[in-house]
Amino acid sequence: MSELKYLAVIRAPLVSEKTARLQEVSNQYVFEVARDATKADVKSAVEKLFNVKVEAVNVANVKGKVKSFRSREGRRGSWRKAYVKLAEGQSIDVMAKA
Repeated sequence: MSELKYLAVIRAPLVSEKTARLQEVSNQYVFEVARDATKADVKSAVEKLFNVKVEAVNVANVKGKVKSFRSREGRRGSWRKAYVKLAEGQSIDVMAKA
């Protein structure tokens, strides 16, 4: 795969209190990924982009919420996230500036 394909698979890291806790406790990182990305795609993309060894990948589909604005109902888009567990001693700096 080319690097452009890897960048299309990994959209953005998700940074929150819950994901920070996962990083500390179980060395897991959470990324927003493409909706058609498989576990194998996510694993190879993370390994190539960040030069780390991935042990496991779990993916979850997040359904978009129904929201209303001025008595009109709309729907946010659905998306997919991946929980990536790294090998012991490996880490990713998700707060680094480009």
